[in-house]
Amino acid sequence: MATLPRLSAAAEHLLLKRACGLPPRLQRLLFGKPASLDGQRVAPDIWAFLRLAALGGETSYTGGLGPLEAREQNRVGARAVNGPTRIPMARVQARQVPGQDGTPIPARFYVPAGLPAAEPAPLLIYFHGGGWVIGDLDTHDGLCRFLAAAAGVSVLSVDYRLSPEHPFPAAVEDAWSAFAWAAANAGELGVDPTRIGVGGDSAGGNLAAVVSLLARAGGGAMPAQQLLIYPPTDSAGDLPSRRLFAEGFMLTKADMDSFESHYLPPGTDATDPRVSILLAPDLEGLPPAYVATAGFDPLRDEGEAYALRMREAGVQVALRRHPGLIHGFANMTAISRSARGAMLEAAGALRMGLAAHR
Repeated sequence: MATLPRLSAAAEHLLLKRACGLPPRLQRLLFGKPASLDGQRVAPDIWAFLRLAALGGETSYTGGLGPLEAREQNRVGARAVNGPTRIPMARVQARQVPGQDGTPIPARFYVPAGLPAAEPAPLLIYFHGGGWVIGDLDTHDGLCRFLAAAAGVSVLSVDYRLSPEHPFPAAVEDAWSAFAWAAANAGELGVDPTRIGVGGDSAGGNLAAVVSLLARAGGGAMPAQQLLIYPPTDSAGDLPSRRLFAEGFMLTKADMDSFESHYLPPGTDATDPRVSILLAPDLEGLPPAYVATAGFDPLRDEGEAYALRMREAGVQVALRRHPGLIHGFANMTAISRSARGAMLEAAGALRMGLAAHR
């Protein structure tokens, strides 16, 4: 397929927003009938996004690029999807979290407008997605602002170390350090230590789940809630969705193979529960969880399998599959009504989950 020259981020955003905002009937006329697979059909606005992305030569997260080039491509794509307008916050502050070896971990603290001044706020510690290889505070700035505003919570976004420069378990160590620090310094942050949740999308969802498992084992502070958005949970296996949606829906099997090869260097045990949390022998006693998956996502089956395993272990779990969506919908609220609806639901679950701990 011939590709179009790259537009400016502002122009791309406007084009995507206009195309995704068209009536479904017109979207079908312009972009064709949405793909149907495994008893599901891609939402018309998501199909419009996929077709336009393909015209621009973007059909995967890495496109065969190395980590540095893939990171830059991801940053450019994030600017186009998020657009120039940012959701206003009462306060956005750069923070540093002490790492296990004393090296500071960059973080960003969001306080939305409208929080009651007379009481400590709930807090979500958020770990960005990107296959443990790409992604940063800026690529997920729009998502963190959305969750803060829609859920009425403060958000601490953590810029954990990336692979391959810092392979497993560096990201796990940073994620755990961030949770432990926030729990111990809740007063400084102005948050309620009994209402601290952990969450993330994709690789960040994996890290949030692993932090919850480590917290249970540590016997100290526990997250009040898990917000897991299409998390990878089984890097040692090959559940059907990895092959069923291997190509054509932005995240590809080749992307995941590349990410995991960078994150897990030779000799790493992929069955370690800190990698493949689905394989943890015991999930009893974990915090309540809201798990969201996308119908056209290679990671769909393992995210759902993990939710069901938690439920079988007695954990309170709300599992929500969005059948017409793709991996990455959490970052698409500024252009897609389907993605925005899904994330408003996730924000509502987060608001209710943390409110229950008053």
